[in-house]
Amino acid sequence: MKDEAVRAGDQPFGAVIVKDGTILGFGPSRVVLKKDSTAHAEREAIREVQARLGRSDLAGAILYSSSRPCGACEVATAEANVARMIHGAEAIDAGCPRRS
Repeated sequence: MKDEAVRAGDQPFGAVIVKDGTILGFGPSRVVLKKDSTAHAEREAIREVQARLGRSDLAGAILYSSSRPCGACEVATAEANVARMIHGAEAIDAGCPRRS
C-alpha cells in the first residue's frame, strides 16, 4: 500500500486490515490525491472495510500500518473497534487502540 500511494503521487504510507487471516481491506495514503487531511492510510483502510461490509464495527480485526498511526487515526481505529495495531517494518505491536 505504501508503494501504491507513492506511485499515485501521494505520501509514503499504507495500511491493511486483517481478520482471522483474511485481508478485509487496504488503504494507501490519499491525502494529496484527495486534498483531504483525513485521508491517512489507516482511515482509508477503515473506510473501505466499513463500506464494503456495510457496518462500522470491525471487532476482532487487526490494523497493519507502514508507520505508527497518528493520534487521530488511533482514535478512528478505536472507534471502529479494531482489536490491535501493528506498525512499521519491524511489526511493532502497539496493542489495542486508545480513544484519547
